[in-house]
Amino acid sequence: MKPHYRHPPRWATWLLATFGHPDTAEEVQGDLLELYDYWVETVGERKARWRYGLNALKLLRPLAKPKSSLVSPSLFFLDSAMIRNYLIVGWRTLWRHKTQTFINVLGLSIAFAAGTLLFLTAFIELSYDRFNADADRIFRPYFFQNRSEGIRKNVGMAYPMVPTLKKTFPEIEQATRYAETSGTVQYRGKEYHKDVRTADPDMLTLFSLPMLQGDAKQALNNLSDIVISEDMARDIFGKENPIGKTVLVKDFGEPKQFSVTGVIANPVPTSSITYDAFIRTENRPNYAEDKDNWSNGNHLVYVKLRPDVDRATMEQRLKPFIQTYFQETIRDLSKNGALAKQKNDAFSLRLQPLLDVHFNTELTEGISPAKVYTYTLLTIGLLIVLIASINFINLALARSFTRMREVGVRKSLGALRIQLFSQLWSESLLTCFIALLIGLGLAVWLLPDFNTLFNTQLTLDYLKNPISWGIILAGFGLIAFISGGYPAWVMARLSTVKVLRGQLKTGKPGSLRNSLIILQFIIACVLITSTFVVLRQIHYLRDQPLGFNEDQVISIPVDQDLNGSRSLELLRNRLATNPNIVSISGTAINVGSGLDGGYGKSTMGFMHKGKEVTTNWVRIDYDYLKTLGIKLLAGREFNPSYATDSISNVIVTTSMAQKLGVKNPVGSFFQAGAENTTYQIVGLIPDFHLYDLRNKLEAVTLYMKKNDQIRYILVRVTPQGMVSAMEVLKHEWPKIAPKTEFLGSFLNENTDRWYRKEEQLSKMYGIAAGIAIALSCLGLFAIVLLSTEQRIKEIGIRKVLGASVMSVVTLISKDFLKLLLISILIASPIAWYAMSQWLRGFAYRIDIEWWVLAGSGLLAIVIALLTVSLQSIKAAMVNPVKSLRSE
Repeated sequence: MKPHYRHPPRWATWLLATFGHPDTAEEVQGDLLELYDYWVETVGERKARWRYGLNALKLLRPLAKPKSSLVSPSLFFLDSAMIRNYLIVGWRTLWRHKTQTFINVLGLSIAFAAGTLLFLTAFIELSYDRFNADADRIFRPYFFQNRSEGIRKNVGMAYPMVPTLKKTFPEIEQATRYAETSGTVQYRGKEYHKDVRTADPDMLTLFSLPMLQGDAKQALNNLSDIVISEDMARDIFGKENPIGKTVLVKDFGEPKQFSVTGVIANPVPTSSITYDAFIRTENRPNYAEDKDNWSNGNHLVYVKLRPDVDRATMEQRLKPFIQTYFQETIRDLSKNGALAKQKNDAFSLRLQPLLDVHFNTELTEGISPAKVYTYTLLTIGLLIVLIASINFINLALARSFTRMREVGVRKSLGALRIQLFSQLWSESLLTCFIALLIGLGLAVWLLPDFNTLFNTQLTLDYLKNPISWGIILAGFGLIAFISGGYPAWVMARLSTVKVLRGQLKTGKPGSLRNSLIILQFIIACVLITSTFVVLRQIHYLRDQPLGFNEDQVISIPVDQDLNGSRSLELLRNRLATNPNIVSISGTAINVGSGLDGGYGKSTMGFMHKGKEVTTNWVRIDYDYLKTLGIKLLAGREFNPSYATDSISNVIVTTSMAQKLGVKNPVGSFFQAGAENTTYQIVGLIPDFHLYDLRNKLEAVTLYMKKNDQIRYILVRVTPQGMVSAMEVLKHEWPKIAPKTEFLGSFLNENTDRWYRKEEQLSKMYGIAAGIAIALSCLGLFAIVLLSTEQRIKEIGIRKVLGASVMSVVTLISKDFLKLLLISILIASPIAWYAMSQWLRGFAYRIDIEWWVLAGSGLLAIVIALLTVSLQSIKAAMVNPVKSLRSE
């Protein structure tokens, strides 16, 4: 007797017992056990278990027939004729049940189309910066400050930061400064406005920027070197070889000649680093005086750590560095108790992973897309696909009870479970495949409208991507496996005897059907409620008073190539006699989000009477208060008659006055800035929202130093002259700025654009809710249709016994109404919690009233009952003679 070793894999034994042919089960398992013992002795137990499992899988074939040999060819190959037969029978079955097939294909097509567009959009967002070879080792440093008024984070770095970091820490493999600057490039008398970024030599090797010409390690070694993109080389030089050519670059102080030393590939669409060209950081106009100044943060920094250094370790290593170079900042923070509050972590340098940069909202004041919106896209896509799959499962299960006898007869004639499963599943696969083709066609057709609606740049090129096809096919396979596989499995395992005797109970499938219907309407109700809440929040934000009058004010961006103050004076002179112009002013920071997409924020922190004060520092021009309709509470507005207004006088808001600790601030002084300049307050104004209402009101200080540029011109016009004034501005602007596009827009439109993300979210929720309720009702209609078909004789008997049409309709509808009420009871707390969490991101927000939840549920009930009632009334109106006629 040979010793019997440990049992072979139980899962393989179970598969053989479940799917193997009953006539060969005992013989096959016995032979395999003998082989298993032999394999254990010869190759070891681990390999023996693998061989046993592999051979067990090889024997699981739908057409397996009783054979004495384990290596029969019929066990290893699937007959192509049988596959063709399955498809033919499946097509005939689908054609015979046209209504069910239409509902399934329609629902799945919509789900595939919506899922494809939403998943690809989310995939693009989540793939930002992943093209970089060492993305997991690249970080963007930022300052973490625990100020007295709360946490503050800042990515603006000073010029000496990178050289000192590289000299101090061998853990840093590479580092570069990076500033999103732009300039005018001149070549042979022609000028081109390009995104000329400033960076250090490591930029070309730290990121994966393919060099088409030149050497990445030497292309930025000299201060007069410039590396240009492929598109810029084509725009400026055409078919000429750009290497060695000289171009004149303006807007970085005095115009300077640069020699082209390299051509790099165009920026990847999913890159946080954008550019047309790179020049050295030392070419920035303020570099010479600020190269040793640690308090002037005006650019970004990226570092790459060595492979053996992690983020947490590096952040700990940076703490002594901060203590050394930022003693004054830490001392100022400690005076307000910040050190005690955060255990000596009041001020630190931390590292943000490159893969988080695109989704950052804190460090860019909400300009970047939050990751939650990307996950919302994924969630909505999954929910839509889930609802369509639920419809598929419900309809397949409901239809299965009308095909019981067919299954019973097939099994009595010798059909195996796996054969029945394959045949029934082939019908589902065929349905899913047709829906996939239609869904992809819908996605391509709807692509332009989708891009417009959600402000995306999805193109057909993404559909050609192998990864995209992998996602689509994986989703198709999963849906086909779950949605079609489960009903096919249920039908294949039915007892032949019970089916043919009519003894099969249908309670369990009914319970599953009801659970799936409840899940569908939970999703629909949550999406409907979310849509209502987002729309109400947007309406609330837009109705909130901003502290200024944004009506009849036009904002005009001034290009960086222009002198903003000079452009403002020229426009004032040209429009001085126009009766439709009320006032003209300028500012460095736009109000709202203009057509140029620009954003700016300038804050200043300083110590005043032993207390830290932080304020928004805004450069304005004469008539700013008049143009925005802001009333003075005390003092005066800036006036050309006072020379000191453009040097050291300021106007403050009431919040700023409170921070300074003075009730009547006009005439008082404070010192601020790197040079401790003394400023005098000449005016007091009410608080106003310089930025959106996601954040609370902040202190604002208005100043008028001439050396700081004007970037936006504000023009207030008369109510009756809005259209004509805009046309005049369009006509006059080319005379002031002939090389720049006029991008003027009304201020109330700009403030509306503050909430573009919320508008997109409301559109997403609204469309998703519409699709969800439509698909849910489509599935509900099909279920009611099948239910009435199965109860047609019962309905006929009830009518013969005197039942009214209304009583029959009530009989059919009440069961579904219970399911809807259960859905609402479950969906309401889920929706309330989810939207409460979302609203926490706003300093000013609505309360979610009970009637919003009730209204969402009522809307779902009304739509669903209309769906149910249409088919119920039709069934109730059928003549009992027809329904009771013998088969």
